[in-house]
Amino acid sequence: MNTNGFRGGAVKVFGSTAFRLAAGVGAALLVLTVALGWSRAAPKAVPRAVVRPTAVMHPTTTSHTLPAPQIVATNPLTGVGAVPRGPVIAVKLDDTAAGRPSLGLEKADVIYIEEAEGGLSRMLAVYASAKPRVEAVRSVRTSDPELVGAYGRIILVASGGGGNSLPTLDHSGLWSSINDRGQVGFNRDPSRSAPYNVVADLAKVSAAFTQAQGARDVGFTWANHDPRLVTAKAALSVNTLVGSTTVSFVWNAQLGRYIRSIGGQLLLAASGAPVAKPNVLVQYCQVNPDRLDIDVNGNPSMFTTTVGSGRVVLFRNGKRIEGTWSRRSTGDRTVFTDGAGKPLLLALGGTFVVLVRPGAPA
Repeated sequence: MNTNGFRGGAVKVFGSTAFRLAAGVGAALLVLTVALGWSRAAPKAVPRAVVRPTAVMHPTTTSHTLPAPQIVATNPLTGVGAVPRGPVIAVKLDDTAAGRPSLGLEKADVIYIEEAEGGLSRMLAVYASAKPRVEAVRSVRTSDPELVGAYGRIILVASGGGGNSLPTLDHSGLWSSINDRGQVGFNRDPSRSAPYNVVADLAKVSAAFTQAQGARDVGFTWANHDPRLVTAKAALSVNTLVGSTTVSFVWNAQLGRYIRSIGGQLLLAASGAPVAKPNVLVQYCQVNPDRLDIDVNGNPSMFTTTVGSGRVVLFRNGKRIEGTWSRRSTGDRTVFTDGAGKPLLLALGGTFVVLVRPGAPA
């Protein structure tokens, strides 16, 4: 068969209706076979991971109770440092030229200046922070147990006592060491004449009376700052009278203290240190003669009453603040307030307390 004959036959075969129908059926079967084969070969679907919500764990909040603030007790007689150990000791000391310079006076926490007899003044120095050797120790007065009654059962040191002063001391509840009774802690200074040469060793006295009371609140309120000072009157010096004795102080801004002065000269202790405190309280009291205690010159000792109430002037920071004092009984503290009834605030570091008659200058 020639080529043209083959082509014509093929055309007849492939172009026929029967061939086209068979081809369509074959193509359909091919597609179905491929589809079925793909479906069998396709991998199974992997299930999706289920993400479950997870609780977020926060640290447990623990409730902590804060400790109560610790209140550190301070020396109630100075407002400075911890409460001193051991008993408080009050010592009667001379306040005349014959008894100067005073030994150990600058180490006292509180220094009272009161009227003795014949217009003279005498000191009662209170020691808690230090227990030095002191001179010149003098005799007790009947009013002294009342004066220091607010301190509790402390020790009173004196050279002796006239009239009813020693029996009053014995019945007061105070402990006492008296030179004339041969008690502990005394010696005589050979460089001075009697009666201005009695020395007391307060460390020895303290060790002998361990039952005596320590420092406690006697009425002083301590503060570094006082807003009343802004408008308070200036007071660079203090001048008053105890009996007929002038008692003066000069403000020293560098030291922050009032220095005791005598006849215009600064008063120095035997150590050379100035006798100085940040405060001066001038306290007005009733002062009356004690007819049961008469000295060799016929002068009655004076009884200064420190129970009751009256005027007071506080000097601190070179300023002055007026106020009042009150005390209900011998064992009670003295309350110092201003005109509005608010506490007078003393600068930290101790104080002078000058006990004067009504009408004395200040």
